[in-house]
Amino acid sequence: MDMMAMVSTMLAAQQGALQSNVAATVMKQNMDAEKSAVLTILGAGQPSLANVGAGVGNNLNITA
Repeated sequence: MDMMAMVSTMLAAQQGALQSNVAATVMKQNMDAEKSAVLTILGAGQPSLANVGAGVGNNLNITA
């Protein structure tokens, strides 16, 4: 293998590694955005009293 072929191979390997890193970063950002969208749709993190029985919390004593 001559010197130019070796240099060309090394540059191609470096370019491939860079493309893989960029692809992984973009994929992670996309997954984070999708996760955020799903959590927003589901209303996660926002407490809801929609599923509790009638009168829950009416007799709460907060004097202590």
